[in-house]
Amino acid sequence: MSAADAQGVCVGDRLGTTDTYAAGEGVFVRDGFVIASVVGFKRVEVPAAAGEKPTLHVASRDTLPLVPKPGDIVTVKISRVAQTAAHALIMCVGRQALSTEFKGVIRQQDVRSTEIDRVVIYDCFRPGDIVRAEVVSLGDARSYYLSTAKNELGVVYAKSATAGAAMVPTSWVTMQCPDTQAVEKRKVAKLESLVSA
Repeated sequence: MSAADAQGVCVGDRLGTTDTYAAGEGVFVRDGFVIASVVGFKRVEVPAAAGEKPTLHVASRDTLPLVPKPGDIVTVKISRVAQTAAHALIMCVGRQALSTEFKGVIRQQDVRSTEIDRVVIYDCFRPGDIVRAEVVSLGDARSYYLSTAKNELGVVYAKSATAGAAMVPTSWVTMQCPDTQAVEKRKVAKLESLVSA
């Protein structure tokens, strides 16, 4: 589709005649005219075979953006770590990247399923970490509540504070810099599930 093909249209707009065009998605035919059935952008699809008519489509502008919902597994980037919670930006739902920015928060009680009262947020996450989490609820007006309490959830990528190199998981609670051998604490995601996911 070229830029010339894309044109904003409203419901009921006549886009062409059936003598010239075939009807595609987002249109209907009436009295020999191809008419828009949705608000969106007109698109002309070039025919695959010679002698066929080009097809008129209207791509709706109302396509709903992907929005995280409770139960979804999301990939987030930690933006800030506080004493009782880690704040994050949600980047993906499942394997699909988001076009809109959503914020999330991993509260102290949602980091692990055991020894919740002994969780130290800074020992689990650092700004810049990439974390796999589950959406628990819609939370407050600003952020989704996220959880890393399951074994397969937690930090999947982190950079060393000293060398800036990508660290390697060494246990459930530590990652190591391959350059300096320095060990840093993290709430690490279970590797087997990451490989099979």
